[in-house]
Amino acid sequence: MDAAHSAEFDKHVRGYIFVFVALMALTLMTVGVWRIHLPVHLAIAVALAIAAVKGSLVACYFMHLISEKKLILWVMALTVLFFIVLLLVPTFTVADRIGT
Repeated sequence: MDAAHSAEFDKHVRGYIFVFVALMALTLMTVGVWRIHLPVHLAIAVALAIAAVKGSLVACYFMHLISEKKLILWVMALTVLFFIVLLLVPTFTVADRIGT
């Protein structure tokens, strides 16, 4: 194994270790939110925010989506387009029935 390949491998391993440590810290933060007895609505909001960060870390690093930025942007744009269409279709079909 050459030195460049070894350095690249070490870089990836360090990244995975960092993400693992971050996930463990975020898990402890989630438990901490439960232990400090916040109001229910605030505890749920904080726990969901932490879960979103954890999910993003898993998706970006362990599923290698961080390097697929162009594809992700296209998928997100397509999702928004479908969402808008799904909102508009009932609007136009109900308007047709009401106008008749």
